[in-house]
Amino acid sequence: MKVDVYKRPDTQGQFSYLAVPEGRPIPNEATNIDWETADQNIDLDENNEPVHGFSMEDAMQQIDAKGYAISSLHSRVTIGPIV
Repeated sequence: MKVDVYKRPDTQGQFSYLAVPEGRPIPNEATNIDWETADQNIDLDENNEPVHGFSMEDAMQQIDAKGYAISSLHSRVTIGPIV
């Protein structure tokens, strides 16, 4: 499945990620947050490494349930030094 991935800053230099099926808009319940594009046209494939903390299985379950997937607390990514 191809997805577009968006990111938003969290605390301590970490980011949360949102994945939606390629070409679809961010669902209304998630648009109240300032998401910025992280990657587009990403292939979530069971043979690939997780992308921004998303495994294919987890992302597919979330997308099937609510139309999008959001990274969990355990898969948040730190970018740059923590100050």
